[in-house]
Amino acid sequence: MKKQVLLASAILASSFAIAQKSELRDAEKALDKGSSAEAKSTLESISSTIETADDKYKDEYYFLLGKTYVDLAKKSGSDADYEKAVNSFNQLIEFEKSYKTKYTDEAKEILNGLSGDIVNAAVEDNKNENFAGAAKKLYMAYEMTDNQDYLYFAASSAVNGGDLDTALEYYEKLNELEYTGESTAYMAVNKETGETENLGSEQNRDLMVKTGEYTDPSEEETESRYPEIIKNIALIYNEKGETEKAAEAIKDAREANPEDINLLLTEANMYIKMGDKAKFQSLMEEAIQKDPNNPTLYYNLGVITAEQGNKEQAKKYYEKALELDSENENVYLNMASLILSDERAMVDEMNGLGNSAADNKRYDELKGQREELYRSAVPYLEKLLTINPDNIDAVRTLMNIYGTLGEQAKFKEMKDKLATLEQ
Repeated sequence: MKKQVLLASAILASSFAIAQKSELRDAEKALDKGSSAEAKSTLESISSTIETADDKYKDEYYFLLGKTYVDLAKKSGSDADYEKAVNSFNQLIEFEKSYKTKYTDEAKEILNGLSGDIVNAAVEDNKNENFAGAAKKLYMAYEMTDNQDYLYFAASSAVNGGDLDTALEYYEKLNELEYTGESTAYMAVNKETGETENLGSEQNRDLMVKTGEYTDPSEEETESRYPEIIKNIALIYNEKGETEKAAEAIKDAREANPEDINLLLTEANMYIKMGDKAKFQSLMEEAIQKDPNNPTLYYNLGVITAEQGNKEQAKKYYEKALELDSENENVYLNMASLILSDERAMVDEMNGLGNSAADNKRYDELKGQREELYRSAVPYLEKLLTINPDNIDAVRTLMNIYGTLGEQAKFKEMKDKLATLEQ
């Protein structure tokens, strides 16, 4: 009886082996003729028996399965297909560590090329606002290559897709890795266009200069992404209602980098997001002490101070911002808006007056004050239009002011310009 059982088992195993070999050949032929769907179907038909198959069939199965999903992924752009391709090749490589390395080198070569395909597919996903798919692909590329830039962009895609938990996981990992993203950009001027371009590497930049197509080689250090990462960790914690963790993230970062003004600004931005304007103002004033010639700092302080009702101090901040950067249209617009904010109280009082002699006298006083208010705002708005002639808010405000002041030629000019801009 025992001999019969062994014989039957031997026959059964042999028939399985023949079937597996045949199916693997069919799958390979299907791939050769470009039919990855047929190859997938064929391989799936033996998937339940592959674990009991001879080793010589296992590695071929994993290899063909990986190639099948690579082909499917390139056609579909599916992150699931890319993931299955990567997993199949990784299974193959792991299996062949304890077996002969028949397919490992080719599998690694395919994986190296596949990481680039996955990143390109992620770029397309982002363009199509499929942020979840982009995040998965970029994280997959990070795991394949250990390129931390991919992890950073995966976190950004997760944020854009509203998946804050995944984004936080990736940002925390970047923080643990002490990732900054700092690098050297190798630049040169394109002779044909006159534009300065980043040519990727020093070797490529120098080669392009030698061809004569580029001139004026230079190098630039990119800014650290670390403050942005910490800011996003803090903002996500704050969004999740975990304000203590948010504050702790910023605190740790600033203790490690006390002179980093970008981290200081990150902390200030976190507090403005939390609605703590007093803390924001305090930090911005600290930032000004560290960087007294930064017009953006004065502008931001002007905005917050104006919101808190301290108009005179806000004007001083705006004036300082313009002293440092006379071409900032936002400062001109905000200064004009700050000046005109006193108009509402005047108009309300004018509308509430009666017809007595005293009321008429007061009405004329307020009318004169209102006109002076307009005239003091006009230079800022006119200057703004020399910087950006298409600023529709400035055009509309000037039109209304000129109309009220009776300056008909200027009123008509602004009216016609507004009509053109609104087309």
